[in-house]
Formats: sequence, C-alpha cells, structure tokens
Amino acid sequence: MAYNLVITERFEEKLARFLKKHPELNNQYWDTIALLEVNPYNNSLRLHKLVEKLKGLSSVSINDKYRITIEFIIDDKEIIPIDVSNHYK
Repeated sequence: MAYNLVITERFEEKLARFLKKHPELNNQYWDTIALLEVNPYNNSLRLHKLVEKLKGLSSVSINDKYRITIEFIIDDKEIIPIDVSNHYK
C-alpha cells in the first residue's frame, strides 16, 4: 500500500537549493523518493529514527553521505519531508 508524500513549500525550496548544489544526486534523490512512497521500510532506504535535537523525526538515505529527514506518520500513511542534507552536518 502506497504512502502519501506531503511536500511543503519550505521543503521544495530546500530541495531546489540542494539539487542546485548537488546536481549529480538528482536521479538518486528521485529514486529514493519513489521507493519511499511505495515502501519506506525497504532495507536500501535505511529508515531509522533520529535522536537528540531531531528526536521525533526519521531519516532515509539517498546514499552513504546524504539523507532525507522526514516526519513519518504511520497512522495516516503520510510522509512529510523536512530536510535533505549531509548525514554528518
């Protein structure tokens, strides 16, 4: 069963800046999003809950270096992307 991806204007702006800075990740980003909508539990996404200042959010991997931070609402089958960034910053 598919999940509903809820894209905010703020995330669209962050994504545009991210893809402008990292155009080589465009295809990987969209492949990740497509898989996330179909099955966020797919092992290749490495879905995990975040801790400390990002507690309450989750993360999926675009690759070993970059991730998409999400709010994952299981009851409503909604996924709200919050940020796209380097894992280590």
